[in-house]
Amino acid sequence: MTLPFESDVSLADFTSLGLGGPSRRFVRVDEPDALQNALASPEAQGPVLFLAGGSNLVVSDAGFDGLTIHLGLRGIVEQGPGRIAVDAGEPWENVVEYAVSRGWAGVECLSGIPGCTGSTPIQNVGAYGQDVAQVIDCVEALDLERGESVRLTADECEFAYRSSRFKRQRGRWLVTRVHFQLRPGGAPTVAYRELNNALDGHDADLATVREMVLALRRSKSMVLDPDDPNTQSVGSFFTNPIVDAPAAARVVARAVKAGIVADGSEVPSYPAGEGMTKFPAAWLIERSGISKGMRRGNVAISDKHTLALVHLGGGSTAELVGLAREVQSRVQDQFGIVLEPEPTLVGVAL
Repeated sequence: MTLPFESDVSLADFTSLGLGGPSRRFVRVDEPDALQNALASPEAQGPVLFLAGGSNLVVSDAGFDGLTIHLGLRGIVEQGPGRIAVDAGEPWENVVEYAVSRGWAGVECLSGIPGCTGSTPIQNVGAYGQDVAQVIDCVEALDLERGESVRLTADECEFAYRSSRFKRQRGRWLVTRVHFQLRPGGAPTVAYRELNNALDGHDADLATVREMVLALRRSKSMVLDPDDPNTQSVGSFFTNPIVDAPAAARVVARAVKAGIVADGSEVPSYPAGEGMTKFPAAWLIERSGISKGMRRGNVAISDKHTLALVHLGGGSTAELVGLAREVQSRVQDQFGIVLEPEPTLVGVAL
């Protein structure tokens, strides 16, 4: 099989940010044999970047000095009631639509999240009280260190908040297929107050919950839309920080001392496991003096949601990273917390 390798392909054209320099070599693969051939090729002997939807990727202006493999592996295979196997390159929204149309619960709150299925276990994608770790049965992947295909159970994936074994051991694993066990006839998840308020307390089926989630995400420009400049982003740029009890107490004390709140009970927080507390990153950002719509050259904070950093056109990754560092610096100065980036960074660091 002759693979169509290309040279100096702009990665900006394959990311939702529309930013990033060229990849020295580039190839698209649409079937497993092509993927194996690409990995065995001389071009893959150096650095390799795997790219699917590009919705969670920040690439440096210098680009990538190696081979980018664009994964086009697609397919949803039904294996029993509520059981599906999904190829890594299948758009995630197709999976949600497939499940909801069959009355299978478990992913209805994850609608509108851009990207492809193979990235969902890496980030342990989640929203509105659901995450994929709750419905993943196992993950097929290539162990790039050992050069072999493996199947990892959900426990072996070591899922955590917006993280997994795949993310912590980045560079070792390539997710090729994800197996889901959904709940036929299950009730929708309505765990978040915002979603419950939008439903006005009424009982709703899976399709209604999905549509309401899409509406909420659109209101925050968190659904890709070519007519909405706020969506030229990677969605939430920072994760909600999870800290131990002493650090949580310091956050509250700083908020009270700065006059941000009159009482510590006014600081929003959520239990996050034994002795751990999660704070909403958006709240910390806004209380650090970062406002919606704040612009720095050709990049800005979304005017809908302070967690999204937006490329307004004609900009650079350096500008975006500069804005991200400004956000981090202000939050650290105000609350003593360093926000961690959620997207995959290629050739840049925060």
